[in-house]
Amino acid sequence: MQAHEGMYIDGAWRPAAGDDRIDVLNPADGTVAGSVPAGGPEDVDAAVRAARAAFPGWAATPPVERAARLGALRDVLVARQEEIARTVTTELGSPVSFSRAVHAAVPVAVAGSYIDLAAEHPFEERLGTSRVLHEPVGVVGAITPWNYPLHQIVAKVAPALAAGCTVVLKPAENTPLVARLFAEAVHEAGLPAGVVNLVTGLGPVAGQALAEHEGVDLVSFTGSTAVGRRIGALAGGAVKRVALELGGKSANVVLPGADLARAVKAGVANVMANSGQTCSAWTRMLVHAGDYEEAVERAAAATARYAPGDPLDDATRLGPVVSAAQRERVTGYIAEGQREGARLVTGGTEPPEGFEQGSWVRPTVFADVTPEMTLAQEEIFGPVLSILRYEDTEDALRIANGTDYGLSGAVWAGDEGEAVAFARRMETGQVDINGGRFNPLAPFGGYKRSGVGRELGPHGLTEYLQTKSLQF
Repeated sequence: MQAHEGMYIDGAWRPAAGDDRIDVLNPADGTVAGSVPAGGPEDVDAAVRAARAAFPGWAATPPVERAARLGALRDVLVARQEEIARTVTTELGSPVSFSRAVHAAVPVAVAGSYIDLAAEHPFEERLGTSRVLHEPVGVVGAITPWNYPLHQIVAKVAPALAAGCTVVLKPAENTPLVARLFAEAVHEAGLPAGVVNLVTGLGPVAGQALAEHEGVDLVSFTGSTAVGRRIGALAGGAVKRVALELGGKSANVVLPGADLARAVKAGVANVMANSGQTCSAWTRMLVHAGDYEEAVERAAAATARYAPGDPLDDATRLGPVVSAAQRERVTGYIAEGQREGARLVTGGTEPPEGFEQGSWVRPTVFADVTPEMTLAQEEIFGPVLSILRYEDTEDALRIANGTDYGLSGAVWAGDEGEAVAFARRMETGQVDINGGRFNPLAPFGGYKRSGVGRELGPHGLTEYLQTKSLQF
């Protein structure tokens, strides 16, 4: 166990203002993996002041030079990928193979995408007799979650830097170790002092202080809808820009004539990845009545392949959830599903045999879930799949759109045109067609209560810009 000291502020590690600490627990066994300072308003204020002082110089840095600094940061992340993967596995519980393939590799891809965007983005344009300038917003307060701890940091910091903004980062208290590693990478990459600052701390203390700080021009938050609403209210009261990437209850719609075996296998994999702790996970599988029982059988068989195991074993496909509190939340939803009459196909509330220590949840599948059930309406954030039956395409669309969320989704069909036509009518920010692959340039974000704004690619870059027109 390593006790880390200090906050990364103005290009150096500085002692925290107070003595409070946060213990970082390994969710696989509940042991203490490390500790970090629990920063407060004084630390946030120092970081914001540093970011504010660094802003004019970074904003005036030519985009090509900003791109070069992003390239150096990307290169450090590449060199430290194995360390990143093992760090995430230790504090999140993600199987190390998944940590390598996703938690360490995706941030590299996202950072790389902003190298070209920083250099090539049109920061000026002509409209008639006017010149329109796209200028950096200013100081960004980035509040990031624990489920994809480095990806969500890079998805905010990289476009902010490409735009010419400076950043104060407050990572989730469950996974601050990889955030410290990122701050080390920033330093190693030679970014100017104050351009990126890190304050570790609790959300209601350091996070709230950052969201409220008058020196912050934009708050970018990823997390629960409940917390996002509070941050949105704080930002709105201060007439401050806000970007919110919140919860999801995404529908995986399998249309008649689709490759059922492929759709079900991919759907189960999507939900079980990262132990179900993915805001965009396809947690509702919608299957036509004629294919329903076959889909349930296939889902049960596919889920059996996700046996819990040591997260540091390369062969493990399912790790624990992040914390004991998260385990209680997930198993509470499983119990509620049983009370409401859904059919428990596999899984349940008891920990997997041999995994009584730590924060383990059995991979769980429910059938006979109806649209009004809690399982079909609320975000569970665990390895729990609900399979719903529909009668025709209009019924499927009604069910798919029948939640407060609209973050992601999927459509499977024998004919791609049919899938696209259905996807166009879905009230959600992103839809995978017949197993479409992740694209770091595609905008990611939600409709309805899934959020405000977009991340990734050029759309993510424009979140950190404001416009000025010069009239001639």
